[in-house]
Amino acid sequence: MEHVRETLRVSERRACRVLEQARTTQRHRPEPSLDEERLVTQMIEWATRYGRYGYRRITGLLRWDGWRVNHKRIERLWRREGLKVPKKQPKRGRLWLGDGSCIRLRPEHRNHVWAYDFIADRTRDGRPLKMLTIVDEHTRECLAIEVGRQMKSIDVLQVLADLFIEHGTPEYLRSDNGPEFTAGLIREWLNRVDVDTLFIEPGSPWENGYVESFNGKFRDEFLDREILYTLQEAKVLIERWRKEYNTIRPHSSLGYRPPAPDAVRPFRPASAPLQPAETAFALT
Repeated sequence: MEHVRETLRVSERRACRVLEQARTTQRHRPEPSLDEERLVTQMIEWATRYGRYGYRRITGLLRWDGWRVNHKRIERLWRREGLKVPKKQPKRGRLWLGDGSCIRLRPEHRNHVWAYDFIADRTRDGRPLKMLTIVDEHTRECLAIEVGRQMKSIDVLQVLADLFIEHGTPEYLRSDNGPEFTAGLIREWLNRVDVDTLFIEPGSPWENGYVESFNGKFRDEFLDREILYTLQEAKVLIERWRKEYNTIRPHSSLGYRPPAPDAVRPFRPASAPLQPAETAFALT
């Protein structure tokens, strides 16, 4: 309205009469709620800590902190504070195909299908880092990220053995056709513990979509943002990030809840704010 008045050089009274708009709407000054300053501070704190999260994931984190807010309010505050996330990466192809490939086996419960793959990086001195990532496709939980200068089939077997003891054996393991996964040692051992293998078609990484998606987040949110100086430092920082991914990071496909939170908060509708005493005991 102000822009229209300045352009046409008319009074507020006349502009409102022409537009059939009450003059009080031009004089309204929004009054922020009493908790808005604290909310903005907490929002900026989360956005600073997790620079690749958008306002929807920040909304999920705020709800886990006890705030009763919806994404529209956070979006308004997000834009007002000038926060933004860099452009998204290019879209990937569809995950579920109808051509009879192994991707048709959708995970139905925990330990139904695990997926694993390698991702590479380097320390500051240029020496290679090779990381084995393993995820449960149903829960989206990252079960392990094994870090080394190199990794052979015997190393993969050792990681799997430790996970089988900790979590139980999955029904299927999905992977590409890399030599570390197709080695006779691995396949013979998996056969003995009654775990079936699902190998994707060569040159079709989208058929291993869950772990590829995880690796993309891992690179985007950690590897591209950290300078790693030593192998030991890489192991410590990557394990810390993995735990945050499982217990803190909101996952969009899980209703913006983390895959394996340390504690579970009861769901409340976003309309009614928490009372101070209720906020103090939000954890169950």
